[in-house]
This record gives sequence, structure tokens and C-alpha cells, in this order.
Amino acid sequence: MALAGQLKRLGKHSAIYGLGGLVSRILAVLLLPLYTHYLSKSDYGQIETLVALTTALAIVLRFGISSAFFRFYFDADEPARRRLVLRTSFWFTMTTATAGLVAGVLLAAPVSHALFGTGSATGIVRASFVGLWAQMNYEQLTALFRVEERSAAFVLASLVNIFVTVGATVLLVVVLDKGALGVVVGNFVGTLAVYLALLGYRREQLGLQMSRSLLRDMNRFGMPLVPSALLLWVTNFSDRIFLVKLAGPDEVGLYSVGVRIASAMVLLLTAFRTAWPAFAYSIRGDDEAKLTYRWVLTYLVVLTTWVATALALLSPWLVGWLAAPKFAESSRVVGPLAFAAVAFAGYIVLSIGIGRARRTQFNWVITGAAAAVNVGLNLALIPPYGMMGAAVATVAAYAVMFAGMAWWAQRVYPVPYQWRRVLTAALAGVALAAAGKIGGGGLPVALALALAYPLVLVPLGFYVPAERRAIGAGLRRLAR
Repeated sequence: MALAGQLKRLGKHSAIYGLGGLVSRILAVLLLPLYTHYLSKSDYGQIETLVALTTALAIVLRFGISSAFFRFYFDADEPARRRLVLRTSFWFTMTTATAGLVAGVLLAAPVSHALFGTGSATGIVRASFVGLWAQMNYEQLTALFRVEERSAAFVLASLVNIFVTVGATVLLVVVLDKGALGVVVGNFVGTLAVYLALLGYRREQLGLQMSRSLLRDMNRFGMPLVPSALLLWVTNFSDRIFLVKLAGPDEVGLYSVGVRIASAMVLLLTAFRTAWPAFAYSIRGDDEAKLTYRWVLTYLVVLTTWVATALALLSPWLVGWLAAPKFAESSRVVGPLAFAAVAFAGYIVLSIGIGRARRTQFNWVITGAAAAVNVGLNLALIPPYGMMGAAVATVAAYAVMFAGMAWWAQRVYPVPYQWRRVLTAALAGVALAAAGKIGGGGLPVALALALAYPLVLVPLGFYVPAERRAIGAGLRRLAR
């Protein structure tokens, strides 16, 4: 398939996946007034801390089977072999998730004391482990839609999940006044309901079958990714843990609202990450794959940088519109977190070459270096600077991770990436955001600077002749 066709295919599936994510993020943002009015800062901090904990546990309990599923599914040509990959992944995930649920329910009180210094959160901890079980199994089953490239079916399941979740959360928090427990329970009701429906839908494909030899091969591929994923979790979530210990739950609550506002970047990356593994591995020829990966990195950096620039410039007004006044300080961390996500976007593209070459055993070195930077800066910066120190630590860690993966991936699976264009696109966005923060000027100036991003790239020599011709043709059509 020609490059334009490949990029169109990736864009199509990313856009469809993004639809479900868009609804999810819009509803999440619209629920901010509910959370910030019905929950205390401490409640909000507890919820975010438990989200971080269960995310880390999911990484461990999966043992890398999620990544292996995509790689081995596309390595199999026969339907029977692909069905065996599915069944082996499904039953392995069911077993480990159930073991985690049992352990979490039994150890809920000690976990509550360890995290919050009190046993009052025991019920919330137990509910979080039920949510962990539901999420692990749900994601493994919906991964089948992704490898089948049935993005519309995936989004339909996601939308049903979202609307059931929102309805349950509003009922529990607003009507029944269940506070933080209501948020946690509401968040897994939709996931559990859709998962049970998908079990019925997929019943013919989910027979009692597991191949030990296949599982060993899949674990050999996936297990080296577990320490890497855990170290990535440290970079993604440990800031909440450090904040709650070094600055208190109130600071976590403020920071978490900033994270939620910056979640437009998460929406974009979630849509891309959902489509990317199946798309990237489905390209059989290496020459075609390398050409496609080259252009994907450039365009993804441009798009994410533009969004990050807009979020950084508009963050004070976004927080003011969407959160209670007591959370106004949250706007300070939106910009740094958004630009950190740009580096993570590049990392996602670069790391696919490692999986394609099946050289996953050293990924932990790169994510380990980033995690070490993150932990060190969190310890050094949070006590004097609070949540802003955590945001700076996140930016630095993702920059290290991007640079490390760029170096290692090029040694394992060299791709002729457009490095000058990538750096130009990223630095132009940073410069615009800095100019807006320093110069001030209010909302009109911030909005103008955000919209100016693609124009700023022109004098910097970013666009190649084919792009300039395409842009010119598009502008002429609009002028007619």
C-alpha cells in the first residue's frame, strides 16, 4: 500500500478511536464541577492515588501478555492459530486478574494504612481492586476488536461503557452521597457491564483452550516489557505518591485537576496508541514500514505540539471555566504536562521498532533512566515547589525517555526519521507558549498565538515542497 494510503488508514482508525475517547474526555471534564463540589481535595487525592496503584498492579498482573497478543496475533496466518493466541491471552489474564482481586480484598486494610495512614479508606481500596479486575479483563477482550481493525465496534463498546459509568457515578455521588467510594464504584460499573455483554458476544471464540508452549513464547516476548512498563508507571504516576507524602492530599487534588485539564493530550495519544500497534505490525514489508514510521513521527509531533501549545496558553481560562475557584492554581501545571506528552508521543512511535525486531529485553534501561530522573527531581523539587516541581520532573523524565529510545531504536531497527523537522515543530510550540506566558495580553492574545502555530512553521522552513503545494491547494479550495 502507498504511503498516503497507509497514513489515511492510520488516521481513519485513530479518528474513530478518538471519537470514543473524545466523549470520555468531554464527560470527564464536565464531571469536574461535580467532583470538585461534592468531593474534598483529600477525597480527590485518595482516588487519584488508588488509580496510580491499580495501574501499576495491572502492569504486573498482565506479565506483558497485552503487548505479546498484538505481536503474536499478526505473526499467525491461520485462523486457528490466531484463535489460540486469543484464548491463551484471555485465560491467562482472567487467572492473574482474579488472583489480584482476591489479594486486594484480603489486604485492603493494610493498603489503606500504608497509603493514607488510616483504615477509613478500606472500602475504597476494595472497590478499586474490583475495578482492577474488570478493567484488565475488559481491555484484553476489546483488544480483539483492535487487531480485527473493527474500530467502530470498539468505540461502540467504549461509548456504552462511558454512559453507564457516568450515570452510575452521578447516581452514587450526587443522589446517594457516597463520596469517593461512589466515584470508584461508578467507574467500574460500566466496564463490568460491557465486559459481561462481550463475553456473550465472543462466546464461540473463547473456548477452554490454552497452549503452554505458546504462553511461554508470549511471556518471553512480553515479560521483559513488565519492568519497563513499571518504570514507565513511575514516570506517569509516582508524582501523585510523592505529592501525597511530601506535600499532602490537597496538593495532589490541585495537581490532579491540572492533569485532567491536560487530558486533551491523553485523548489524542489514547486514540493513536489504540490504533498504532495493530496498524504498525500489520505492515509486512520492512521498507514500507520504515517509510511509514518516518512520516508518522513527524506528523504526530506536529499535531501533539499544536494541542500542547493551545493548552498551555489557554490553561488559566480552561481551569476557571471547568473547576471550582479553589482549584485555580491547577492551571500552572497544565502546560508542562501537555508538552511532556509530546515527548511521550514520539517515544510511542520510536518504540514500535523494538517490538518489530523482537528486541524488547533492554527497554527497561531507557525507562529506568527516565524513572530515575523523575524520582530524583520529585524528591528535590516537590518540597520547595509542590505540584510545579512534580510537573517539571515529568517533563524532564519524558525528554530523557524520548532521547534514549531514539538512540536505542535506531541501533536495533534504523528508520530515517526527519529529526530536524521533529525538533523544529516541538521547539516552535514551546517558544509560542513561553511568549504567551511572558507577554500576557489576556484571552484574545493567547487564542491568537495558539492558532498561529502552523503559520510560525513557515518561516522556519518546516514544510517540504509537496506539503506547501497541498496546503496551497487546500487554501484555494476554501477561497472559492
